[in-house]
Amino acid sequence: MIEQTKNEYQPDYGIIPGDVLAYELELRGMIQQELAKRTGLTPKHIVSITKGKSAITSETAIKFERALGMPADYWLNLETQYQEFQARFAEEDQLEKDLDWLKKIPVSSMVKFGWIDKFTDKKEQLVEVLRFLGIASVDQWDDIWPSLKVAYRKHGTHQVYPEAVSAWLRQGEIEASAIQCDSYDKASFRKALDEIRGLTTQSPEVFVPAMQALCATAGVAVVFVRSLPKTCVSGATRWVSANKAVIQLSLRYKTDDHLWFTFFHEAGHILLHGKKELFLEGANGLDTEKENEANLFAENELIPKKAFSQFISNGVFTKASISDFAASIGIAPGIIVGNLQHNKKLLRVDYCNNLKQCFKWAE
Repeated sequence: MIEQTKNEYQPDYGIIPGDVLAYELELRGMIQQELAKRTGLTPKHIVSITKGKSAITSETAIKFERALGMPADYWLNLETQYQEFQARFAEEDQLEKDLDWLKKIPVSSMVKFGWIDKFTDKKEQLVEVLRFLGIASVDQWDDIWPSLKVAYRKHGTHQVYPEAVSAWLRQGEIEASAIQCDSYDKASFRKALDEIRGLTTQSPEVFVPAMQALCATAGVAVVFVRSLPKTCVSGATRWVSANKAVIQLSLRYKTDDHLWFTFFHEAGHILLHGKKELFLEGANGLDTEKENEANLFAENELIPKKAFSQFISNGVFTKASISDFAASIGIAPGIIVGNLQHNKKLLRVDYCNNLKQCFKWAE
């Protein structure tokens, strides 16, 4: 079946209502001063309208209707069309100036993931990105995401675009809005974390829906959002309302040790810190002290401190010993491996990695 397309003509000029007024006056042999007397408007106001400097208001349109015999709707429609043209012309000019900003957005990946539609015209693509981000123009990006530029001000390892990070966060916001949560309750969330810890040995098919359900009953939405190029973010925590928090995970490193540490790190921010800050795992961080507190919280929640100290004191870190210790405390062995490698620096990063679970996104 052939679809019928609609051709919409968009003129590249606008008809100034004042030009029409001047033409109508000429037809009638009426000078502007006479129209001023007939309408009660000042001659200066009439001149301003004919030059396009003043708009025709509803009151003025009624006066013109009575003085010239042309319906008020006619004048108001002229004014509306002209103002719309002016707005579109200014918008096109602004979009042209903002195209460089679009280069900082990973459009191809966002299209691939189904977050936005693809457009061949760059200005239309920019408008699509603005719609996705929920902002009217690029100027509003600075008002909505001011902390991102600070978080990445000295990220020396990788090139990171805060604009790309905001796109990742926005997708998390969209997905979190679809998760119905009870009002946040600290005690309930604390209890949920104890249950979630026991899920670390399970597969994603089991632990993902379970952890989302447990957290939702405590007022926390957990979302898994694919990482975008130029973001370098593993996880994020923020409050979308006074009674709803969001933990967003990117699965950046695709292993269970990193995933679970990141989740409990973000949970630590919710339990320990305020509701006004955005916390990004992978950025420089806006508060080193709070990041350290969240790290310590995650480590202690996953691995009991006393038991871990005893295990470390033995000094034997083999696959068998790690697996036995993990089983004794009820968590996945990969978490122990990751902690020994990265936090304690007691195990080479290429040792025992086959004890870790590796994850990938379902197509």
